[in-house]
Amino acid sequence: MIATDQLSMTFGALSDPTRRAILARLADGGEATVTELAEPFEMSLPAVSKHLKVLERAGLITRSREAQWRPARLDPAPLKEAAGWLDDYRQFWDESFGRLDAYLVELQKKGHAHDGDES
Repeated sequence: MIATDQLSMTFGALSDPTRRAILARLADGGEATVTELAEPFEMSLPAVSKHLKVLERAGLITRSREAQWRPARLDPAPLKEAAGWLDDYRQFWDESFGRLDAYLVELQKKGHAHDGDES
């Protein structure tokens, strides 16, 4: 099944370390051309262009036309949606870890109580 919803497309695009590095570069430096984005990678310009197309389809970047250049720029809206989705689960994990912490404290108390019984 091909993922077509925005969240699936966002996470699919983020699943590749090269694409995450491209997004980090755009977040730090604003607009960049394919050539500029390809500099830190050992891959061809067409390979970088393919990564950019995935990011563009996911809505994570936009590309404008300036003469023969098509600079890319980060569009953070899909990342905000993904962060919101993850935040729902953060609360679950925080509560679960809180219960685990309380349980471990209780076990330690019981362990210390048994230590005193042995003397």
